[in-house]
Amino acid sequence: MQNALADEYRRLSRDTTTHQPLAYLRLRRAIRNVIQHRDIEPGQTLPSERDLSQALGLSRVTVRKAISGLVEEGLLTQRHGAGTFVAERIVKPMSRLTSFTEDLRARGLHPRSEFFERSVGEVTPEESMALNLSPGVLVARLHRVRYAEDEPLAIERSVVPASVLPDPHEVHDSLYEALEHHNCRPVRALQRLRAVLLGARQARLLHVTAGSAGLHIERRGFLDDGRVVEFTTSWYRGDIYDFVAELQTD
Repeated sequence: MQNALADEYRRLSRDTTTHQPLAYLRLRRAIRNVIQHRDIEPGQTLPSERDLSQALGLSRVTVRKAISGLVEEGLLTQRHGAGTFVAERIVKPMSRLTSFTEDLRARGLHPRSEFFERSVGEVTPEESMALNLSPGVLVARLHRVRYAEDEPLAIERSVVPASVLPDPHEVHDSLYEALEHHNCRPVRALQRLRAVLLGARQARLLHVTAGSAGLHIERRGFLDDGRVVEFTTSWYRGDIYDFVAELQTD
């Protein structure tokens, strides 16, 4: 793995089209790329800071800074006294607003969706309150199972004003990519998370047993002018996902 990482780092250093002058950002991208290419598998150990600094001709401070950014993203995990590992569970930092698709691609996984519904209809009372819409307004609805490769990870229901997304069939994998195409990608979100036991239908769709631990998440995404552009309700498998929040004192 160290040779593959060294080769990728040097390739990025020579690539004038994507050249990043800051060495720690270049190394961070190189590590991400070798994980995506599966040159290192989930659960495997990353070379030590000392070995990487010697192999790449970088200071240990630079290597540490590159790694710490990927730990914050949830792509890597660190165990005291054991080293740095490629995350086996999907660690989702709650401090960064990223899409399901972006999270999986960053981990070298192929995201896909199985849709049950892509439709447009009048807003319901619950949707009206969540999206701050008047009765009778049209919304686009998406209901699907989200996969990594062939492994189901989450069930997701999303509602978006039809004025923002007139055709829900524009969404293939990433809702945020479709919203970005309309210059309406959320810039912040409010998210409520609670532990649940998955019901029989949810468990069947997620390939787990009924009563398995799950995470229920409601999210409202906002544009920079304060408008609510997304209301998403999701059920995640509790055996795969970790949601992590960084806390600081004032």
